[in-house]
Amino acid sequence: MAIARHGSGPAAAVGALTSQIHPVFMLPPLASSLFGALLTGVESLPFAGLHVTAVFAGLYTAHVKDGYVDFYHRGEDDDHPLTAGGCCLAMAGSTVLFGTCLVAIWLLVGPWAALLTAPGWAIGYFHAPQLDTNPVTATVGYPSGIALALLGGYYVQAGTLSPVVVAFAGTFLVVLSGIKVIDDAQDYAYDRSIGKRTVAVVLGRERARRTAFALMTLGLIAVPAFAAAAVFPPSAVAAPVVFGLVALVAWRADDTLATMLLIRGSYLFLATLIAATWFRPLVA
Repeated sequence: MAIARHGSGPAAAVGALTSQIHPVFMLPPLASSLFGALLTGVESLPFAGLHVTAVFAGLYTAHVKDGYVDFYHRGEDDDHPLTAGGCCLAMAGSTVLFGTCLVAIWLLVGPWAALLTAPGWAIGYFHAPQLDTNPVTATVGYPSGIALALLGGYYVQAGTLSPVVVAFAGTFLVVLSGIKVIDDAQDYAYDRSIGKRTVAVVLGRERARRTAFALMTLGLIAVPAFAAAAVFPPSAVAAPVVFGLVALVAWRADDTLATMLLIRGSYLFLATLIAATWFRPLVA
């Protein structure tokens, strides 16, 4: 069975398969899993690696399925590196990898750890064409995956959840949902033409943008509020400042540039929170 649409042989097949690894979108969930482990002090590196591998497998499944649906069913993409059979083979392989990690997490950590991990694959596999046609699930799907990666990364280390990790997960969910609204607005015209009901299609572009920045603002305000309640370390207040500066520039940009800026701003937001939590520079 041919795997690559362009070229033949092992090199072409490997190239087509690795083309579905998208670092820009994979980095935040993988980093969130590791961040969850860092919050506990990383009790077990093998458990951290196991959970990160599961998150990666779920994300890979999502990328392959999304490309498969967009090219072979919707005709949305002009090209795709994998054949239809190659897509199915890639999804089968990543699903087996995810399932293996899930069983290992269940046996080594417990059923609750597995239950926190399992939705990552489901969100990815069912994103297209089921979840991405509804304004709520299209918006919160990817952010929910990141929040669950954080919770799962923490749980496989600690065997429980804490107020701080739940607060972090909620903050990420709200901020990233705002970014996702802007991201979806890039395809407003096409989504509207095929009846794909994103927030931009339902509310209109201007109201969707205001909604997006309102969500991001709410998430940023939550950080100093949690710091004041001693849930976050005091130095965490630097994170919304860093992201806020990026958001101010993105406010005046078009949807494409705003998405690029905000995604990279979210990296800075996450990195600042990790540094604040790990090093705690303002704690004696």
